Formats: sequence, structure tokens, C-alpha cells
Amino acid sequence: MTDLLQVVRAAADADVAVDTSYGGETFDIPAEAWQPVAVALRDDPTLAADFFDWLSAYDDGDAGFAVVVRAYSTGRRQAMMLRTHVPRQVPRLASLTSVWTGADWHERETFEMFGIDFVGHPNLIPLLLPDGFEGNPLRKEFVLATRMAKPWPGEKQPGESDLDLAAEDSTKRRRRIRPPGVPAPGTWGPQ
Repeated sequence: MTDLLQVVRAAADADVAVDTSYGGETFDIPAEAWQPVAVALRDDPTLAADFFDWLSAYDDGDAGFAVVVRAYSTGRRQAMMLRTHVPRQVPRLASLTSVWTGADWHERETFEMFGIDFVGHPNLIPLLLPDGFEGNPLRKEFVLATRMAKPWPGEKQPGESDLDLAAEDSTKRRRRIRPPGVPAPGTWGPQ
């Protein structure tokens, strides 16, 4: 880890935190150092991160969006993970497609699902969602409208069915639980 940490710190030209959760090391770097650190991992002869594995993001609430990339050195048989945060208001980050061409598809998916703009990406267009789709479905504030329009299978308690609910006396029914991401009735949509 010391070689890797030294290369990351030198390329980031900033303080680098190391998270050792879940049995691996993740290097937290500033957003400005995203591309330079990736280039350093790829070009450093001792590390030689020549294989792009994956890139994704997650909604980190008030901290913005965390973007994570995993690269791999086939010579050393070692995985390397970088993480950075971008603000919610203007989520922008340098593209890694010039470092690893495999980042193309992953950045397009992350752009579409979270709305993160990858500056310098050659073809940042929607990838998975239908034409005309509005919003970014993996953001926490995104309302899952389809769960309001049709019954969600998870709303039934174990052992219940649609037939049981119709035949039951309303006093014997259990409290209805809304599935995650569904707002309370009357707070969203047509009234």
C-alpha cells in the first residue's frame, strides 16, 4: 500500500484520506485531482493500472455525490479504488475516457442516473432510459412515480394476497406501509 499511497498523494498534490472499510483501500481525493491521479496510477511503472474495471456513483446526501472508480494492475494483480465528491448543485468531474477508454459507458450511465457532467467525455448522451425521460432516477430526491401508479408487490405482508384483502374486515387489516421512495398520498401528483 505504501507505493500506491505515495503515488496517489504525489499526483493529488493534496491530503489523501484512506478508507479501509470492507477489506480494501479506497483513496479519497479532491475532485480537481481526479484525472491526474488516474493518469498516475496508469503510468507509474510500479503500479501500472492498465485495466479499467468500473466507475459509478452514489448519492451521499448533503455531501453531494460520491464518484468511485476501480482500476486494476494485471501485472501486480492489485485493485485500486479512488473516490471523490462533487457538489449537488453543479456536479461536474473530469472524464477518464482519455485515461481508460472503458470508462466511456460507465460515465454515460452515471451521467444519466445521477446527472453528473463528465467534462471532456466524447459522447455524453443518454444510454439506458427512454427518449424524453426527465430526471435522474438514482438521486434520493427523485420521486418513483411508477410506484404510485400501480401496486407495488412489497406492500403486501407475508401470507397476504389481493383476495384476502378484499374479503377481510377493514378493522382486521394491518397498517399499510409505503414502499421506499413513495411520498405520502396527497403530497405529489394530480390531486
